[in-house]
Amino acid sequence: MDSKSQKKNSQVKTTASRRKFLTGAAAATTGAAITGFPMISVAQSPISLRWQSTWPTKDIFHEYALDYAKKVNDMTGGRLKIEVLPAGAVVKPFDLIDAVSKGTLDGGHGVIAYWYGKNNALALWGSGPAYGMDANLTLAWHYYGGGKAMLEELYKSLNLDVVSFLYGPMPTQPLGWFKKPITKPEDLKGLKYRTVGLSVDIFTAMGAAVNALPGGEIVPAMDRGLLDAAEFNNASSDRVLGFPDVSKVCMLQSYHQSGEQFEILFNKKKFDSLPADIKSILALATEAASADMSWKAVERYSTDYIELQTKQGVKFYKTPDSVLQKQLQVWDEVATKKSAENPMFKKIYESQRAFAQRAVRWQQDTMVTSRMAYNHFFAAKGAPAKKG
Repeated sequence: MDSKSQKKNSQVKTTASRRKFLTGAAAATTGAAITGFPMISVAQSPISLRWQSTWPTKDIFHEYALDYAKKVNDMTGGRLKIEVLPAGAVVKPFDLIDAVSKGTLDGGHGVIAYWYGKNNALALWGSGPAYGMDANLTLAWHYYGGGKAMLEELYKSLNLDVVSFLYGPMPTQPLGWFKKPITKPEDLKGLKYRTVGLSVDIFTAMGAAVNALPGGEIVPAMDRGLLDAAEFNNASSDRVLGFPDVSKVCMLQSYHQSGEQFEILFNKKKFDSLPADIKSILALATEAASADMSWKAVERYSTDYIELQTKQGVKFYKTPDSVLQKQLQVWDEVATKKSAENPMFKKIYESQRAFAQRAVRWQQDTMVTSRMAYNHFFAAKGAPAKKG
């Protein structure tokens, strides 16, 4: 074959190769477009999670649940959507964890003290004096002092198929709402009183006739005379739930629930099926929501605290030290008894106590008292003038 023929054959092969490449590329592009279109459609369909809180719609606690859901929905760019239903929409508040474990609900928002009936050790996260820890220190123990692993162990022993995230440190809760001020421990004897968790044991030992009720059922029970007194949580919740309509006396400060926090629950199978990045968002969103909740609480609780006094005639009283000291004495008895009966209670109790001994000492030694500063700037100046 001469050189001209070789050159011509080479050009033909090159042209054929180019045509083959272009044809293949076009086919690949067309195939990608055809097969890729439904994939894009699937990716744009959000994953839906059906939730329920343990709170009535009007309670600020339900608002906190909605706040968390919005953060997750926003952080996932719409890939996941949490629908939050109020207490009772699917199950009763105290039945929430079972519904989440079974998959009846994908998740929920509540407090661990509501699961007290399953194992009294669970209530150590939300009721009792927490050995002087406030809610933020209790969360520190949970995430950095071994509490999280023990909660997972406890849930596993109860065959509860859930993933739990604790968040949202609550301020110290009041002793409660009464017909008249409490002046001594004996005043609690015989009172029909509402509380939850290990607080049931504390107030029972102090002589009260205790009935554990979810938040939305307390005021109706007081209104019907089924309760003489009750505690729930804070000025905003108590106000919107109607406590000022059935009582004008609220006793502030108590050790029965001084370190409580919220719990976010997911069905474990549902949680494990989610993409890794979304699981990370669900976890990290609890930290963001925890900070946001604590800031919102300061604004809302303090405002309602003042307005309960100025607009609804509520009188607030400090719980006498004799009552607080009696609570601590009774707690020693309750904790000793429960520890002897329940090895898991003993394990958690000892862990909390060891952490508190170090952490509370540090906090007390390093934190300056706010009362001195408040008295300096405000107490001596009298009440602000009323706007005319």
